[in-house]
Amino acid sequence: MNTTVVKILAAIPGIPMLMNAILFVVDPAKVTADLGMPLLEGLGRSTQLADLGALFTFGAILTFYGVFKSEGHYLRIGAFLLGLIAVLRVVAWAFNGAELATVLIISEVVLVIWLMVGGVYLDKLKQADGAE
Repeated sequence: MNTTVVKILAAIPGIPMLMNAILFVVDPAKVTADLGMPLLEGLGRSTQLADLGALFTFGAILTFYGVFKSEGHYLRIGAFLLGLIAVLRVVAWAFNGAELATVLIISEVVLVIWLMVGGVYLDKLKQADGAE
């Protein structure tokens, strides 16, 4: 498979993460509403924007850096992060009375699979390049 195509496909999950990271700075009311939460006030807002902004920024950085360096393990770390989020959403529903965020969980599982597959292909490309 073409190296450029694999890298473009592997980078796609980083795009929504980067968009959310940027929105946490420029339009936090929109991104929090998109995620089903109100924009908090005071110290809660600081924590909400910093923690979630960092989460999305880190996920995007892992994805793009892994693609840039053709290092699949960075994509797998990002997949692990998203997988934990999906699991903890289920825990919040099962043990803490949160609404089951089915659409978000499905999106996260799809991105986990996408990142895992992208990581495998990046590793295969790197091995093939090293063998030449």
